[in-house]
Amino acid sequence: MLSEYLTVAKTSEIVLVERKSRFIGRACPVDSVSAAEQFIQEISKKHWDATHNVYAYIVGINAEQQKCYDDGEPSGSSGLPTLEAIKAMNLTNVVVVVTRYFGGILLGRGGLIRAYGSAAAEALKSAGIVRCVPHHRIRLTVGYPLMGKVQNELANGGVLIHDTLYAAEVTFVVDVQTEKAEHIYRTVQDLTADQFQWELAGEVYRQVPVEQL
Repeated sequence: MLSEYLTVAKTSEIVLVERKSRFIGRACPVDSVSAAEQFIQEISKKHWDATHNVYAYIVGINAEQQKCYDDGEPSGSSGLPTLEAIKAMNLTNVVVVVTRYFGGILLGRGGLIRAYGSAAAEALKSAGIVRCVPHHRIRLTVGYPLMGKVQNELANGGVLIHDTLYAAEVTFVVDVQTEKAEHIYRTVQDLTADQFQWELAGEVYRQVPVEQL
């Protein structure tokens, strides 16, 4: 059974300047360690001339896989605060890379921790925080005379119609939030006088912006 989790909606890029050093923070949603490492390699290749390409990632529904890397910065001054920025927002399945171009002024350990942590946090916020909520994918079949009533009821109930198939009857392929599935089933049952078919086609994740919860 799927469990919900928080992650980022999209890839982002932000720039912070701290005492003439330029920090470019990027966050990206990923679904595996290999995807995270591929993103890191792409950024490192793009910014091959940067002073440092620091990164951190957390992967797995229960945050099973975690890694951070200082890339030549003093130990614990960059990779760890980048990782902590992810943890502070309770996110997973996300990678953050903070690229630094040295501006000629030393920041000190405390300054580095603040700069990398801030760049990571801003990149994550810019990417948009979403909750990945488990849904049942349902194949709901009704006769044509009931099509309009059922479609309206699904829309009013906030149910996403993933696809509509037209044959001898109409089949709506819908994504129903797992905890609401029984209620939707009963609603359709009452609406159609039990003249419908309800087939579970699997489980999927749907992204819900945190501000909508």
